[in-house]
Amino acid sequence: MWIRPAAATLSLVAALSFSASLPAQSNYKVQAQPAAAKAQRTAASPDISGVWNATSGVYEFASFSKDEPPMTPWGQAQFNAAKPSQGPHGVKLTETNDRVYKCSPPGVPYIYIQIFPMQIVQTQTEVIELFEYDHTVRYIYTDGRKHPADVNPSYNGHSIGHWEGDTLVADTIGLNGKNWLDRLGHPESDQMHIVERIHRVDDKTLQVGFTFDDPKSYAKPWTAQIRFQLHPDWDILEHVCEDNLAFESFEK
Repeated sequence: MWIRPAAATLSLVAALSFSASLPAQSNYKVQAQPAAAKAQRTAASPDISGVWNATSGVYEFASFSKDEPPMTPWGQAQFNAAKPSQGPHGVKLTETNDRVYKCSPPGVPYIYIQIFPMQIVQTQTEVIELFEYDHTVRYIYTDGRKHPADVNPSYNGHSIGHWEGDTLVADTIGLNGKNWLDRLGHPESDQMHIVERIHRVDDKTLQVGFTFDDPKSYAKPWTAQIRFQLHPDWDILEHVCEDNLAFESFEK
């Protein structure tokens, strides 16, 4: 079995604990594409395709920020009730209430801090993120559609995007709020609205900037940033969360 160089050996247990599932298909009709969106696709979009692995901005692959985000009383209560496996309030894996450790889909943005690579595939109408972890697939629609008024809440939410120069701006709503924002137990409610600015800093570096706006969990919007390194010689391998459900044994 081929094993990649350990870019994240700092947390084998965390690497075996993630979960995800393929997002459910939405049942809404695609809206007519605005002329501006059609015209945009006639020109070549910047190339952000490739297999990428997180390198920086993910603090011990557990959180998006070194500092505590400004939580609301509701958000603070959720955070206080969390029993994460990492951080200053970390508990044993057998005691954690992080649903991801029981193979719940991580969802957005938690999926970004898995210690597994992702592949970005671009078409004329969408950008697809193929996460190695549990075959998680995320679609960012770039065909000019709007968010549906009746979006069905899901782990990855509904994402639409447009290009601003060399930057893909992805707008996500419709998250179900069932999981935490990260591995430290910071909350994410169904009111979360995420804007990502994704662009290629250089040939080998991809940067994703986040603005998190969740008025139920946080007193004000806050930002974070992750960088990824290109691995042109990597393939996305098969990973199934259920195969690693005995990860608690690694603590013994």
